[in-house]
Amino acid sequence: MDYETVTPEEFGASLRGFGINLLARDVRRTAHFAAEVFGLQVHRLSADFAILSQGAHVMQIHADGTYSANPLAGLLPETLPRGAGLELRLYDCDPDAAAARVDRAGGSILQPPVNKPHGLREAIILCPDGYAWVPSRPLTHAERKDMTT
Repeated sequence: MDYETVTPEEFGASLRGFGINLLARDVRRTAHFAAEVFGLQVHRLSADFAILSQGAHVMQIHADGTYSANPLAGLLPETLPRGAGLELRLYDCDPDAAAARVDRAGGSILQPPVNKPHGLREAIILCPDGYAWVPSRPLTHAERKDMTT
């Protein structure tokens, strides 16, 4: 599917499985952050909407104003952060490389990259809207062995 030319109706009808849609105060800023820090591809970027992709996976970003008739609009916090309790997990995304790019993209590191007992190296990075993004990769054999010694 060509995300740059697909109509909203065709795009919506194509979505299957599980989807993520973030509400953002500044769609362009959030999309730039996701591209800069995590290497996500950005499509159809406008002030109101963007499609993000990583391989075959897609997600959407909508501006707050596009949800004015949606009941979620009344739940948006006046102050940041947003999404407490939600992790946006990006598997096969190097947490060390992502953490190295956070400052220039305007985010902050909540947890620096660390090897976890569940077999992943991961970081927790907050974007300017306050969502928790978790880039991770599988531990190498040597890293797994170091965790048990």
